Amino acid sequence: MTTKNKRKARILALQALYACDLRSGEDTQTIFETIKDAASVSDKMAAYARMLVEKVQINLQDLDALIQKFAENWVVSRMATIDRNILRLAVTELQYCPELSHKIILDEAVELAKIYGAEESGKFINGVLDSLYQNEFKQ
Repeated sequence: MTTKNKRKARILALQALYACDLRSGEDTQTIFETIKDAASVSDKMAAYARMLVEKVQINLQDLDALIQKFAENWVVSRMATIDRNILRLAVTELQYCPELSHKIILDEAVELAKIYGAEESGKFINGVLDSLYQNEFKQ
């Protein structure tokens, strides 16, 4: 899958996670399918996005604990919903997609933050992910 297609898949996953976060208690799969049907993505992009959403949902507590460890002076539940979910996506890719370069994962997360987040979101996401990567994933 090309970098452009992976970005589309990440955007789809981010939209689904954002909706799930706001509509807690609703079926994640139904929310994902509704958003996927409205997007024009290939089956391959949808499959990648679905995998990301499922991994985030299954590992939510562990992801949030890891993010919390490196988000100085922030509580995950009090972060902007979009920032929290961009971080969850990026950490999921760091953990479960070893074939991807960490630089690409971090760059993509920062770009998503710049597009969908607040003015300072890109810097915030970059700081948290850089610290997290350096201390948890760098070998």
